[in-house]
Amino acid sequence: MNQEMEAEFVDVYSTLTEKLLNWLETTIAMLPNLVVALLVLIVFMVLGRLVRSGVKHMLERTTRNKTIINLLETIVGVLIVGIGVFIALSVLKLDGAVTSLLAGAGIIGLALGFAFQDIASNFISGIILSIRHPFGIGDIIETNGFYGEVEKMNLRNTIIRTPEGQIVYIPNKSVFENPLENFTSSGVRRVDLSCGVSYGDDLEKAREVAIEAVKGLENYNDDKGIDFYYEEFGGSSINFNIHFWVNFRRNPDYLSARSEAIIAITKAFDENDIMIPFPIRTLDFGIRGGEKLNTMLHDGKES
Repeated sequence: MNQEMEAEFVDVYSTLTEKLLNWLETTIAMLPNLVVALLVLIVFMVLGRLVRSGVKHMLERTTRNKTIINLLETIVGVLIVGIGVFIALSVLKLDGAVTSLLAGAGIIGLALGFAFQDIASNFISGIILSIRHPFGIGDIIETNGFYGEVEKMNLRNTIIRTPEGQIVYIPNKSVFENPLENFTSSGVRRVDLSCGVSYGDDLEKAREVAIEAVKGLENYNDDKGIDFYYEEFGGSSINFNIHFWVNFRRNPDYLSARSEAIIAITKAFDENDIMIPFPIRTLDFGIRGGEKLNTMLHDGKES
């Protein structure tokens, strides 16, 4: 019995020793490849840091969104290190592991793409908006039916504050796919006013007075000039439109300029005896019309 146990022990010891020797031989044989793989990883890690730094400096010239900058440089760094890992595994002749990792990554990516389609769309749209930079923090924009000042932009939403004070969260995908107006980027904005003068006034004089009144405004921008057009023969006045430009950074710049223009034109017309007529309405009485009020009252008393 003891001899059998000793024989079994010897067999196990021999098998274990053989396995260990094989592993040792394999390790020694793979030692050069292991060193090369380690060097590859170190090189790609250093390269990843250098590329991240370069990407960061490049993005800082195109966008001020630190969230986007940090995210993109991290993604680039991880991709470069990932490439280094796959090359190192190939050097170690672990091609099967590389294939399995790529297949697993593809399946996971496909599943996540379907599950988070909207989030991914908003995320990508936010990146493109940050790179193209059609607007910045503090700009006044109008998009998707909302008008206001851009307060913040993250990876999912563009956040604006309306003139009434409400905060609106607009998905980046909607901002990217729909028309967008930036009122701040040019630094100027046009003010359009409609008014009218009486049929008895001198139209050329009224035009000159209105234009001079607008030129006296404090925020008036004289680079683009003033456009004045008579538009129509109204019921009680000859109506005109006057267009002029003001320097624009904030919404009050536009609103105050429009208000001051109304005051200035009204005051200038009064000083030059130019009338802005009230609407005139004629009331007809009687079944067939054309009857005066006193006639209707007299006929009513007689009856």
